[in-house]
Amino acid sequence: MEQVLFDFIERYMELSQDEKQLIRELSIIKSFKKGAILLKEGKVSYDSYFVLEGCLRTFCLKNNEEKTTEFYTEREVLSAASALDGSPSLYSISCVEDTVVCISNPELEQAAFDRFPRFEMMCRVLSEQLVAKARMELDKFKTSSAEERYLALIESRPDLFQRVPQHQLASYLGITPESLSRLRGRLVKRQQSYQ
Repeated sequence: MEQVLFDFIERYMELSQDEKQLIRELSIIKSFKKGAILLKEGKVSYDSYFVLEGCLRTFCLKNNEEKTTEFYTEREVLSAASALDGSPSLYSISCVEDTVVCISNPELEQAAFDRFPRFEMMCRVLSEQLVAKARMELDKFKTSSAEERYLALIESRPDLFQRVPQHQLASYLGITPESLSRLRGRLVKRQQSYQ
C-alpha cells in the first residue's frame, strides 16, 4: 500500500530513500472496515485522509436524514474543515467499503516538514489544487439539473455506480432514490428512441 502513496507523491516530486523511510516510520497507514465512522458530525478532528484503497463518504444529518456531500476513492484526499480551525465538523466521515487510508495531522506534517522542508511546498501545491477542484465542482453542481449531475457523474466517476448504495448516490445528486429511478428510466427510454 505504501507504494501507492509513494507513486502519488512522486507526481509532485521525486522521493529520496530517506524520505520514503520517514513516511514508513510515521506508521500512518490504517485499515478500516466497511461502515466504520472516522469522524462524527459535531466532533473536532485534525486528521486528514489519503485514500489508498476503498471509498469514504462525507454526510450530514438534516431532519434525521443522511445527506451525502461527497465520495472519496483511491488517490483522493479528504481533510475535514475542522482540521483547519478546530471547529466542530459539519459532517461525518464513514467507510462505504473496507478502506485503507494514510492518516495525517498537523503534528505529523510538521515533523515531516522539519526533516524535509520541501514536503511543505508539495502540500501547499496539493492544497491549492484541492481548493480549486472543490470550487469548480460546487459551481457546476449549483448550476446543473439533476439529470446533468447524473450524466456528469457517469462520465467522471462511473465506478461509484458499482461501489456505492443507490440511496447514497441519490442523496449525493440531491434527489430521492425514487427520482433517481425515474431519471434512469427516462434516460434509457431516450437512448432506445435514438436507436
